Amino acid sequence: MKNFTRRASIALGGIALGWGAARIFGSSLPVYDGTENSRVVLSDRIMNDASGLSPIPIQKHLTLSENADDALVSALRRELDEAAFEGRSVNVSAARHSMGGQAIPRAGTAITFDNDAIELDSANRTYRVHAGARWSQVIAALDPQGWSPAVMQSNNDFGVAATFSVNAHGWPVPFGPMGATVRSLRLLLPSGDVVSCSPTENENLFGLAMGGYGLIGIIIDLVVDMVPNARLVPSFDQMAAEDFATAFQKALDDPAVTMAYGRLNVERDRFFEQALLVTYREHTDQTDLPAAAGSDWLSHVASRLYRAQLGNEAFKSFRWWNETTLGPAVGGGATTRNSLINEPVVTLDARDPNRTDILPEYFVSFDAFGAFLEACRDVIPSSYQEFLNVTLRYVAQDDKSVLSYANTPRIAAVMSFSQEMTTRAEADMQRMTEMMIDRIAEIGGAYYLPYRPHARVDQMATVYEGASDFAARKREIDPQLVLRNNLWDSYLGRL
Repeated sequence: MKNFTRRASIALGGIALGWGAARIFGSSLPVYDGTENSRVVLSDRIMNDASGLSPIPIQKHLTLSENADDALVSALRRELDEAAFEGRSVNVSAARHSMGGQAIPRAGTAITFDNDAIELDSANRTYRVHAGARWSQVIAALDPQGWSPAVMQSNNDFGVAATFSVNAHGWPVPFGPMGATVRSLRLLLPSGDVVSCSPTENENLFGLAMGGYGLIGIIIDLVVDMVPNARLVPSFDQMAAEDFATAFQKALDDPAVTMAYGRLNVERDRFFEQALLVTYREHTDQTDLPAAAGSDWLSHVASRLYRAQLGNEAFKSFRWWNETTLGPAVGGGATTRNSLINEPVVTLDARDPNRTDILPEYFVSFDAFGAFLEACRDVIPSSYQEFLNVTLRYVAQDDKSVLSYANTPRIAAVMSFSQEMTTRAEADMQRMTEMMIDRIAEIGGAYYLPYRPHARVDQMATVYEGASDFAARKREIDPQLVLRNNLWDSYLGRL
């Protein structure tokens, strides 16, 4: 029954959304290059990402599954040398769930890591992980030993190094981005040198790589914090949206709260008037924890309920009632920490070739949350985009990343829109996003870089004060600009 209540909670209330399911187009048959652990596609092809709106030509796609040792480093050096000689770009990624070509090298070599090597160090409460391991594999390794990732993204499909590279956060509290839980990492620089980085060793490189979108070096492996797994019990509190920041801060001040997130209602006639705060505390019984659950039929029911909001304002109201009333009543049972975070993003895939899920995200300080609500009410309803969800999370202050979006403790608002895959819809989304970024910048907030490239260059330079310094350091470390992607081509490279 405990497993049912957890899944019912997802189906009727939902947990935090991750990025849209990946859409990869232009695939071609693999041509094997003779090595045991690598396969390479040698053809003109188009690579896309989670948006389905970023078709970018690449020269080749190489998948590497070697262990994080000399063989992997040698393979990567060969690719870097070849690309530098031929004047091509290189980018290394895992699942490519970004939405604006941030993980795709135009006319270059796209490398995918595919290795799940994970080694636990219980005495130091850490695990060493191959850069390409997905979070689902981390949970599978940690859960039987009673451990859980300290911070990960809200879905388990993404790569660990990719999470660090985009400076992603989760919803465990009171943490900052996942990078704040990385003890150290090994980085292959464009020069071919392998260096160890941490907050105290080569800290400048660490800060550039954290949220550096793979532009500084290629991560080989990482040592990351883990915490004990635990049985948790949720609490649900509904309130006026203007009261959410105060209630959220009070929850964060409670040391018993280990996970927390919020929601806002999205019906157009009552837009962002109500909020829901969901907090998790440890159950009194921590014996015989069940294995981390995976997706089941109720998760797929959740997807259908979620999609039923499309074009249906009445159903948006119905879903809000589910989240605030029915969901807590039938889905408020205990579950484990690992089960809460062990969800694939594909569960919420739209399966509609004519639409795509687009996720903008904004970060604002607690004292600016009221102004954030006002900005959203002024800007978003004027768009004809279908707004399906917003999840509110906490991000502690991040002083490590050069491209930090949290120079103070922030509330992160992860928004989900269903967008037509048309020129008109893309133009409308860009107009709305530019207006939102202007308003968010006025109140000292930030927007997130892995999503659609709709911001103007001047907006990026304003919001990310370290962007110019990052670009200058990048040119020093990688003078041939071998490590490139669309974030560099469209933004950082123009500073």
